[in-house]
Amino acid sequence: MRTSFNIPDEIVEEFDRVWADEGIENRSRAVREAMSEYIESHSRLEERAGEIVALVGFDYRHHEVIGELHAVQHDYQDVIQSTSHTHQGEWCLESLFCRGDAEQVRELTYRLRDFDGVQRVKVMVIRDPSP
Repeated sequence: MRTSFNIPDEIVEEFDRVWADEGIENRSRAVREAMSEYIESHSRLEERAGEIVALVGFDYRHHEVIGELHAVQHDYQDVIQSTSHTHQGEWCLESLFCRGDAEQVRELTYRLRDFDGVQRVKVMVIRDPSP
């Protein structure tokens, strides 16, 4: 299937550099691999139920979304155990250590992805806690 995407030039340039550096034969193959990784990552979060332990990391432009991000985090303070924040130039990197209902962690992740000022949101399910 052929398709097209609207992607900022700087992301395409970096993507092309990375797949070429890794010796992947062409952009189509690299995109297929990236899409497969996204599907795998998304499915892991979707398949979880009950209580989980997870790390949610995201980067964002501080001045564009900080107020709204804090409001979202307050909505999920029952699952967010701790946060870590660092400044990287005009970008901030934040991590949320979460423990609680998988559905709430999933909702939190999706709400963070809704902001234009947030570039990436990554979730690592550390483990299902022991009963």
